[in-house]
Amino acid sequence: MQRLGQVLHVSQSQSIIVKVENIPKIGATVVDENLKPVGKILDVFGPVSSPYVSVKSKIQERRKLAEKTLYVLPSRRRKERI
Repeated sequence: MQRLGQVLHVSQSQSIIVKVENIPKIGATVVDENLKPVGKILDVFGPVSSPYVSVKSKIQERRKLAEKTLYVLPSRRRKERI
């Protein structure tokens, strides 16, 4: 599990906006501190030195996440067949 960053707010389109510490892959699964799935990375935007991500939420109580830290689950790599 890798620390994603702190939730800033919920946008009008109901996406969760997070100020990130490490840039994740688009489509990565986002979880809270209890490993409860929150959503998936939808977009990375902002300046390279201080990026943000938009998380497409799977939960109803998005506002409760304000100022909480979210995490990204490590991606599962597919084994290539030779």
